[in-house]
Amino acid sequence: MEKFIAVAGNIGVGKTTLVNLLSEELGWIPFYEPVTENPYLADFYEDMPAWGFHSQIYFLMRRLRIHRKLMDMSTSVIQDRSVYEDAEIFAHNLFLQGAINDRDYGTYRELYQVLVEFLPPPDLVIYLRASVPTLIHRIARRDRDYERTIRADYLADLNELYESWVEDFQLCPVLILPCDDLDYVAKPQHLALIVDKVRGILMGKEEVHFNL
Repeated sequence: MEKFIAVAGNIGVGKTTLVNLLSEELGWIPFYEPVTENPYLADFYEDMPAWGFHSQIYFLMRRLRIHRKLMDMSTSVIQDRSVYEDAEIFAHNLFLQGAINDRDYGTYRELYQVLVEFLPPPDLVIYLRASVPTLIHRIARRDRDYERTIRADYLADLNELYESWVEDFQLCPVLILPCDDLDYVAKPQHLALIVDKVRGILMGKEEVHFNL
């Protein structure tokens, strides 16, 4: 039976890397987050109030299109970041910061809620949890121009929203991975444990504890 997994987590946590490794291990088709293709992203990081709504609408449109494409696949797939995060984390955070006004946020939420009603949920969400220092280190290491102005307090706000979202998420099982000390690139045994968990989860939430 074909499966659909979404890998969720904050900026720089390692979603794309894990999607790549899992797709190779499981023989599934990967769908990566369209970061560099967003024509608003660089402007957004320079002036969030001016470009927050535009950027989030673009991300929502792209994520919905990918989600729809996944439904037409005849094989199992792994998605880099879910449509739920766009609305529940990033757009919500911009609204709380005042970077999206009440009118625009109301329009965005109504559009999101209507569209999500027609989307089948994933079979599993893998949530990558990491502290702000870990995120800052990984963002600096990959050195993307438009990410150099991301502040620690912005990442901390996103982390709080992620934790609240995962706590309340009920649409499918959630596998939580502690990524501060987890190294699924350099340590094959860590990746093997994740693969075993993914294969074994049938329902409910689960947090992995590794003997590091």
